[in-house]
Amino acid sequence: MVRVKEWFDDERFWEVYAPIIFDDRRWAEVPQAADGVTRMARLDLYGDAAADFAGDTVKDPAENSGGNRRKVFRGKDPLPGPPRLLDLCCGFGRLTLEFAARGFTCTGLDITKSYLDAGRDDAAAGGLDIEWVRADVRDFIRPRSFDVAVSLYISFGYFSDPLDDRLVLANAYESLRAGGCLIIETLGKEIAVRDFVHAEWFRRAGYLVLTEYRPVDSWAALQNRWILVGEQDPSQRAEKVFTQRLYAASELRALLLDAGFAQVEIYGGWDESPYDDRAEKLILVGRKG
Repeated sequence: MVRVKEWFDDERFWEVYAPIIFDDRRWAEVPQAADGVTRMARLDLYGDAAADFAGDTVKDPAENSGGNRRKVFRGKDPLPGPPRLLDLCCGFGRLTLEFAARGFTCTGLDITKSYLDAGRDDAAAGGLDIEWVRADVRDFIRPRSFDVAVSLYISFGYFSDPLDDRLVLANAYESLRAGGCLIIETLGKEIAVRDFVHAEWFRRAGYLVLTEYRPVDSWAALQNRWILVGEQDPSQRAEKVFTQRLYAASELRALLLDAGFAQVEIYGGWDESPYDDRAEKLILVGRKG
């Protein structure tokens, strides 16, 4: 299918803005997110049930990598092998690498070649076997292939056509095995309104970063304007304007149910806290029947 080019198709944007978007704080969040995904997917990787497929028992989660092949349970039901995870819009593969090190069989999906190349290099350095796929999430379907699909770090809702959001969810649904789940972590409309600021600035990676935000279409979306100015050389300047569609928790739950998911759970943090006035983020878990 031939599509109109959108802002995220600009590979130079992702290369220039990478140090701003993927700073050390983002990397530090990875273990917590991986723990949360494993728990929300109801996978038992580390407990007494996590016996090696050859019969040995491994108690240390850190040992669940490399050649170890341990029996994994979803609830009380054993999986036929290591859980298979699809990381949608994986970027550099921060989470993909973490899950692979924990014993998952991982596929990282993204449109940015340089990001996938970096993830591939890191995987090779760590001795991790990961499949890297360059594709648009609107086009990727691998029927009944994954136990878990994730869309994390607010990577959902940037298409100009809202029907494409549902298409991504439907593709993920078709790519999941029975009993699998899709986990989305994003900026909920409720949080966007609660914490809204018109503008802010900060220093990061040698740049002065200026940001401006504007609600669009009665809070249906949030327009972002990001300006980078080199601290040492002000002539180094970049600017990008993009819009993210905002969903209330109830709206995104309805979209997941419409895409086929049998059950949708909503949380306000990786600790499975409620999505209420104190929620840090919006996390949805869509379970396939």
